[in-house]
Amino acid sequence: MGKMKYVVYATLAIALFAMSAMAQGAADNEFTVSASKAIGGGIGFGLAAGLAGIAQGLVGSRAAEGAARNPGAAGTVQTMMIIALALIESLVLFALLIVFVKL
Repeated sequence: MGKMKYVVYATLAIALFAMSAMAQGAADNEFTVSASKAIGGGIGFGLAAGLAGIAQGLVGSRAAEGAARNPGAAGTVQTMMIIALALIESLVLFALLIVFVKL
């Protein structure tokens, strides 16, 4: 955990130092804004899709574990799993929609 703290602080320091490098004149403002939108949209959607993939994997593994522990309830567990997967996937589609609207 101690090493992770140093990584977070180093990343924060690099991000704060990069702000002064982005201080450009007003003539290049439109390019900067469009580039920032593209970078932000890519990072945001990548983060949303990655975390949704992790969530879907967890839902699938826990559903399989639940069905293995109680085979009589496998149908109910499968139904709840499919609903959960659909809700997770809908959140990813909303994130994609937001990226397209912003870009």
